[in-house]
Amino acid sequence: MYEKLSSWLDGVFDRSIPDGVVSVCFNLYEDGDNSWSLEVVGCSSFDNDDPDWACDEVTDFETRDEPFTWTEDAIWEKVLFDVTKLLYQYIQEGKASGYLNSLDGVAVGFADGDLNILVEKE
Repeated sequence: MYEKLSSWLDGVFDRSIPDGVVSVCFNLYEDGDNSWSLEVVGCSSFDNDDPDWACDEVTDFETRDEPFTWTEDAIWEKVLFDVTKLLYQYIQEGKASGYLNSLDGVAVGFADGDLNILVEKE
């Protein structure tokens, strides 16, 4: 799955990035029938102590209409664990790793759940 996700993310971050994006949040969704989706939002703030920073959306990089989707027979905790691991790998070695590591923060989580912080500028 890493190759497909990596290719999709390359396309996402090849798009024009609006001014004012200082953080990125990867939002996971459980779509039912073992279907899952992932969107990416660029945000104007980051605060590890206040997860509402992810609501300060500047752009969805057109991913709300074209999310990354897959089918997996798993509980949400496993999906979050696996996607966190794949995104961390992408942040380390993917085409957009330089950009993502330059941000104030990068996180992943289910849209109404807790966030796993992947990058936090010191």
